[in-house]
Amino acid sequence: MMQTPAPSDFETQTNATYDALMWALSRPGMARKLPVAGQASLIAALIDRECAIFSDDVHLMQIAAQAGAQIVAQNDADHLFLSATPDPSILSVLRQGTDIYPEDGATLVMPAVIGHGMALRLTGPGVDGAVSIKIDGIPDAFWTARRDVMRYPMGFDIFIIDQDQIIGIPRSTAIEVL
Repeated sequence: MMQTPAPSDFETQTNATYDALMWALSRPGMARKLPVAGQASLIAALIDRECAIFSDDVHLMQIAAQAGAQIVAQNDADHLFLSATPDPSILSVLRQGTDIYPEDGATLVMPAVIGHGMALRLTGPGVDGAVSIKIDGIPDAFWTARRDVMRYPMGFDIFIIDQDQIIGIPRSTAIEVL
C-alpha cells in the first residue's frame, strides 16, 4: 500500500498563502487573511529562481535571493516588495506586459492600513457591481498615476498588505477615489 507523504508545515503555510493571494485577486477589494503576517510569507509563496524582484527592504531581498530570485532594478522587476507606498512616478516605469503577453506585467506589494482612511470604489471583473473600501497610507496621487499609466489588458497587479490582511487589485480593476 502506497502512503501519501504529509506536507511540511512550510508547504502548508505557503499553499495557504498562495490560496489567499489568488482569492484576493479574484475578488478585488475583499480582504483575505494570511496564515502568517508580513511580506516574507508572500515571497515564500510566490518567488522562485524564475522571478526577478526588487525590494527596498534588505531583509526581504535576502529572503528572495535564498529562493533563487534575481535581484533587479524597479523597472525590470516581476515583483516589487516595498516597505512604503512608492512615489507615484514609479508607476510609469513598472513592467506593464504587452497586448499579447499582459501577464508579463509586474506585481506590486506594499503596506497600507485596510479598513480606515481614504474611500475607494472598485469596479471590474470579480466585483459584483461595485465595492467600496477604505485604505490609509496611499495618497490620491498614487491612484491618479495608476489610472493614467494603465492600458488594459496591460498593466500591473497590486497587493495591499496590512499585517495578516491582504487585498488584491488586479490590472483589470478600475478605482475611483470617493
